[in-house]
Amino acid sequence: MKFLLLFVLYSSLLFATDLLKVKEYKLTKDKTVKILVKYGSFQKTLSFRWTLYKNDGLVVFSSYDRIVSQHVLYLNHTNQSIRIQLKSRASSNRVASYLLLKFDQFDFQKHRATISLWLADKNKEISLKYLK
Repeated sequence: MKFLLLFVLYSSLLFATDLLKVKEYKLTKDKTVKILVKYGSFQKTLSFRWTLYKNDGLVVFSSYDRIVSQHVLYLNHTNQSIRIQLKSRASSNRVASYLLLKFDQFDFQKHRATISLWLADKNKEISLKYLK
């Protein structure tokens, strides 16, 4: 029993990722955010915007490396964030670097959504440049 407990604790520490909150946006409808993602000799553009808030769901369009996607995010729910893998998983890395777009709140008076940007970059290889 002791061995099992130690194994579970060790494995949770081994595979834990440190998320760092890097930016918070208060966006009105169709306001596009663009971020230049750099690592090694690569430069890729991430853009996202929200277009509809209906039935407590925020419809978000995102594009990274010319791959376009649409998501419905909800507050206090498992579908509260979008995970965007920034680069392919290297054989030596168990966890690839990624960004998390998290829907934090919606202001009904100002019609603004608060979306925070979180970065998981264990090897400190990613740099972000905020274009808009």
